[in-house]
Order: sequence, then structure tokens, then C-alpha cells
Amino acid sequence: MTGITAGLTSFAVLLALMAVRIPIGVAMLAVGLGGYALWTGTTPLLAFLKTSTYYQFSTYSLSVVPLFVLMGEFATKAGMSRALYRTAAAFLGHRRGGLAMASIGGCAAFGAICGSSLATAATMGQVALPEMRRYNYSGALATGSLAAGGTLGILIPPSVILVLYALMAEMSIAKMFVAAMVPGLLAAVGYMLAVAIFVRRHPADGPAGPRATWPERLAALRETWSLILIFALVIVGMYRGWFTPTEAAAVGAFGTGMLAVLHGGMRLRGIADCLRGTAGTSAMIFLILLGAETFNAFLAQTQTPMLLASAIQNSGLSPMMILLAMLVLYLVLGCVMDSMSMLLLTIPIFYPIIAGLDFGMSREETLIWFGILAVVVVEVGLITPPVGMNVFIINGMARDVPMIESFRGVLPFLISDIIRIAILIAFPFITLGVVRLLN
Repeated sequence: MTGITAGLTSFAVLLALMAVRIPIGVAMLAVGLGGYALWTGTTPLLAFLKTSTYYQFSTYSLSVVPLFVLMGEFATKAGMSRALYRTAAAFLGHRRGGLAMASIGGCAAFGAICGSSLATAATMGQVALPEMRRYNYSGALATGSLAAGGTLGILIPPSVILVLYALMAEMSIAKMFVAAMVPGLLAAVGYMLAVAIFVRRHPADGPAGPRATWPERLAALRETWSLILIFALVIVGMYRGWFTPTEAAAVGAFGTGMLAVLHGGMRLRGIADCLRGTAGTSAMIFLILLGAETFNAFLAQTQTPMLLASAIQNSGLSPMMILLAMLVLYLVLGCVMDSMSMLLLTIPIFYPIIAGLDFGMSREETLIWFGILAVVVVEVGLITPPVGMNVFIINGMARDVPMIESFRGVLPFLISDIIRIAILIAFPFITLGVVRLLN
């Protein structure tokens, strides 16, 4: 069996294990261990495990992951989601579809301190869903806007997935965060425009609420100053060199922890719950990382990534066609896989291919641009059928809404996503402009 045949066969086995509901981390670990042993023998495998496992988890830069997860746990306990939603609703709630727009705005702001799409969708759903149903919003618009808004959690920095991409592609975490800011804001604006167009065609689905007075708006806005301060401190501090990424995550976790204690009423039991939640999420992420490292080490032994990169580069296809093929593959995988698994599985293969293509930019800018595009497309997978994890989470909270209704509700946002992806591909400056400006 040739190397590339062995590599492609391992992909088929991996997808078969996932189809029978084996967790992705366990599946990658099993296929990687089995393939490595069959290809090189058990002695090289044991030598690899002896060194690689320790090196993987003793890396200082990886400590940023549990700290950002803890920051999100504290933010949830601090009740920031309610304050953010109240502020957005005060400014937008009087418009037709305004509460759906406020939900998206609240998701964007909460994603700035949470970094997890699933957590953003679940937390904001608890706050916004009852309000939208109270004002007789349709089930499709209420659940669709929250499911789509939740996807902003992995794009708007700080984001765990952006951290993992930066580590795998050997990019600056600070530059990845800065590059994601404009695309993240573009996503939020695009979703709000989708709501506006939807309610223009279906006015009864999103009736206008009462108009808040300016004193009420300013009072709501004052409740969110702490979020703005923490976000600015983390992002600016990282980029200006005041903190390393790990130190910035620690500052953010400490700040949100203090807010959770002082304003959210969190006590020892709440702190213990946050620590347990952080430990569980971090353990899941690290297991996937170990599985991905083992599987990718096996692929490296078979030289599958290098052979594929060489074949693609010699295929005669333009760099843009190769990029589009990768993004289409992400859209397809998004129907059956979660976002983190997709990136960890594909980046080691796509990374050498993209790095070798000429898009008229430096190698660093190309990898930053591709990383943001990959995260944006992966984000779309969170609301595409048949999996659509965000849709399942929100629909589970709105048990009176049929699942088909929730998937119908995300269609306008999927259209917005496709338009946004096309814009980001056509105009790389949108992604790289702020990075270039701050260099």
C-alpha cells in the first residue's frame, strides 16, 4: 500500500468511527495509533508517544486555552449576558425585528469575552428567547437569530479556535485576534440586515416592542462598561506587548471573576462550578488535540500531506480555485462534524498547501487570511443541517418550536454568510487592513 493510499484509507476509517458516534478525539487517537503501529512498527510508536505527548501538553502557549475557557465561565456567572441583551434591546427593541437584532448584538458582545459559540448560544438563549416569545416573535425568527448569533462566539476575539489555529500554523495569536475583529463586526451587521429584510417580508414574525427612553438607554449602557474595559485590556494589552497571550487570558479571567463575585453574586459554589466546567471543557479540547497530533503524525509518516500538496500545486489549478475547493470541503464537513474537530483534522494538511500558493501577499498574511476564512466557514457549519449544533441547542430550549421551523429560521443567515464569505475572499484587505495598520 502506498503512503497516500494509507492516508486516505485512514480518513475513511475515521469517518466510519465518527458515524457510529465514537467521540472525535478518541477516533483520531485510535486511528492514529493503529495506523502508526502498522506503518512503522510498535517501537517507533512508543518512542513517539514518549516524547510527543509530554511536549504537546507542556507547551507554555497552550495554557492560554483553559484561561480563556475560565474567562467565559466567569462571564456567564457574572450575568453579563443579561446586561448586554438589555443594552442592545434598549437601542433596537422598538424596531420591527429589533429584539432579534438585539439578540445578535448581545451574542456578538458576549462572544468577545466567551470565545465559545455553543456557550454563547446557550447563554444568550436563556436571556433572549423568553423576551422574543413574550412579544410574539415567530419560532423561526426567534430560534434562527439566536442560533446564528451564537456562531459569533468563535469569530469575535478572544476565541479558543483562533488560538488553536495560531498555535498550529505558528502565527501570532494577537494578530489573529486583530484580523478577526472586522470580519466579526461584518458578520453581526450582516445578520442584523438579514433580520431587517426578513421582517420586511414577514412583518408579523417580528413585531416592534416599546421604545426605551434615553435615560433608560444610558442606564443600560452603564452596565456594560466593565465588559468594554476587559475586552480592550485583553486585546490592546496583547497587541501592544503589555501581556503575553497567556497573561492576557489570565487578566481577562481575573477581571470577569471579580465581576462575577461583585456584581453576579457568585460564591464558593459558583467558583467550584466554573472550575469544574473549565476542567471538563479543557480536558475535551486536550483529548482532541492529542488525537489530532497522533493522527497527523501517522499522516506525516505516510507523507500524505506533502504528496497532496505537491499534487495540488502541480495540478494547474489557480490558487483561488484551490482555496475555494478547501472552503467548499469545510462547508460539507460542517454538516457532520463540529468546528474544532474540522480545523484540527484539516489544518495540518491544508497548511503546507496554502503556504505554498501565491495570492499576492506575504506568507504570514496569506496564513492569517486563510485562518479567518476557515473559521468563518467552520462557523457556518454550526447552523447547517443535518447537525447544526447551535440550532439543536436553541431548539432544545424552545421545545414548542419544531426542528424544521428552526432550520427554516436560519436560512436568511446562511445567505448572509455566503455573501460575507464572498466579500472576504474578494477583498482580503477587510481581514488584513487593521493588522497592516498596527504593524
